[in-house]
Amino acid sequence: MLVHHKHEPHIHHDPAGHNHHAHKPKTTQAMLAALIFTITFALVELIAGYFSNSLALISDSGHMVSDALSLGLGSLAVWLGKRPPSQQHSYGLQRAEVLAALFNGILLLAVILGIVVEAFLRISEPHQVNAVTVVIVAAIGMLMNMVNALFLSKMESGLNSRAAMIHVIGDFFGSLAALVAGAIIWWTGWMPIDPILSLVVAAIMLFSTVKILNESIHVLMEGVPSGVSLVGIGEQLSHLEGVISVHDLHIWTLTSGMVALSAHLEIGSLEKWPEILNRTLMMLEHEHSIVHVTLQPEVSGNVI
Repeated sequence: MLVHHKHEPHIHHDPAGHNHHAHKPKTTQAMLAALIFTITFALVELIAGYFSNSLALISDSGHMVSDALSLGLGSLAVWLGKRPPSQQHSYGLQRAEVLAALFNGILLLAVILGIVVEAFLRISEPHQVNAVTVVIVAAIGMLMNMVNALFLSKMESGLNSRAAMIHVIGDFFGSLAALVAGAIIWWTGWMPIDPILSLVVAAIMLFSTVKILNESIHVLMEGVPSGVSLVGIGEQLSHLEGVISVHDLHIWTLTSGMVALSAHLEIGSLEKWPEILNRTLMMLEHEHSIVHVTLQPEVSGNVI
């Protein structure tokens, strides 16, 4: 007895009304507004840090420069993500967001390394710091970062926006550390607190940066999205009425909020395929929010 599998052309599902390439209108504007604020204050902080001789201010200024690059890259990624699919890029350029987040993470690692090296040098040889200037500029910096956070909170949720928000949060803590360092130096004259608190900020930044890098690499490696069970969905598909077995099941993230699935479903009769397909698509969309689906029916039959 020979067993034959009949392969029918695959069926792709992307229901009308689901515009995966759309972004909130305010996303680009929010990034550009935050970019202008960041560049302006980074220059102010750099000049103040230079004349006050504060590593906490200079390191926070360096972080803000990397923020500016991050926000500029993020704005570009949002613009690219709006471009429709083409002959060269059948999914569009949605993954520009993931690449931007990855680049931002690498950029942050470079900033963190620079802060750590300079901090250890200054701990061994403390520099005189103008505490009054540090306190004033750091306090303004905290306010500026809160404004930036307000701008970025209007963005569409995703890896890119979270990477940008991590930059801003890191800046806020950088300004806070500079404020505390300036206050302690003002009251006690203990200069090593400036580089020590810079190390604390670097540690906070490192924790968030590693998380973004892990998520970006996971998406680029087409890993199964967090919160999605490959085994669980496979079992659900195999237990659907009319489905005999499931194989070649793949689930991956195209970009933030856009999960894709492909699978081969072995069925008993091709006549029942429209009903099985509709039931499968409804289950995936309603229970797992997966609407970008490609399914291949395979008809099982016995030939003697």
